[in-house]
Amino acid sequence: MRPGDAALVDELLEISIEAAKEAASVIRDSADALETLEWVEKAAMDFVTEVDRGAESAIIATIKREFPQSIFVGEETSPDADVTSAGITFIIDPLDGTTNFLHAYPHFAVSIGVMHQSRLVAAVVLNVPRGDLFTARLGSGTQLNGSNVTVSSTDSTSRALIGTGFPFKNPDLLERYAGQFIRVSRETAGIRRAGSAALDLADVACGRFDGFWELVLAPWDVAAGMLLVTEAGGVITDLGGSPASPRHGAYVAGNPLIHPWLLQTVQGATET
Repeated sequence: MRPGDAALVDELLEISIEAAKEAASVIRDSADALETLEWVEKAAMDFVTEVDRGAESAIIATIKREFPQSIFVGEETSPDADVTSAGITFIIDPLDGTTNFLHAYPHFAVSIGVMHQSRLVAAVVLNVPRGDLFTARLGSGTQLNGSNVTVSSTDSTSRALIGTGFPFKNPDLLERYAGQFIRVSRETAGIRRAGSAALDLADVACGRFDGFWELVLAPWDVAAGMLLVTEAGGVITDLGGSPASPRHGAYVAGNPLIHPWLLQTVQGATET
């Protein structure tokens, strides 16, 4: 990365942190009025509220003050925008874990991934209830609240804790997923599903999870988490084993010792 690019990435990361904190304020300010919020069903079991939209608007407004020409790929306002642009692109999930938020289940986050010249260069995932701030900058590692973190060193599948997500938006995939779940659960210490892919990937990055897989994810679900994982020394691929990029699809992540096994296990269950 050229010196000028490095300075730009620093600025992109700083504005993303500021924007994530602004969105978190919108979310927290609404937490005491959950009973009055209108739930809009975008698809079966997939909800959005004015809090999601307000948080995304806050992110965009904050970033536009410094980078007015940027492209925004946001779950609520611009889901079809071009992720592959060579310019500066912010890939936003203003409230990852909306259903958790609506039930006052304290596990949801703001996620912002930044692409420059078609590659991920900066990432922010802010755990709103806990206040934990995960950040990553291309070539500079991953931090949790300012301290460097790395993926776990677990090499035993029997000791591995694996994160996952259910294909709740695609019920036709449930039987396929169930086969994967059975195979993974037979050989690991446990599987957890908490309802926020951004936080699941952050947990891989800091070693809380040894691996993670999910069949149906969008660019805004994974963009920031991808960089967190790779900068922390981990691996993330699509279900075919190719290097991951922010798009719609299935993903497998983990530390370098667990990821090959998890990918092979999930693939094997898919093929039967």
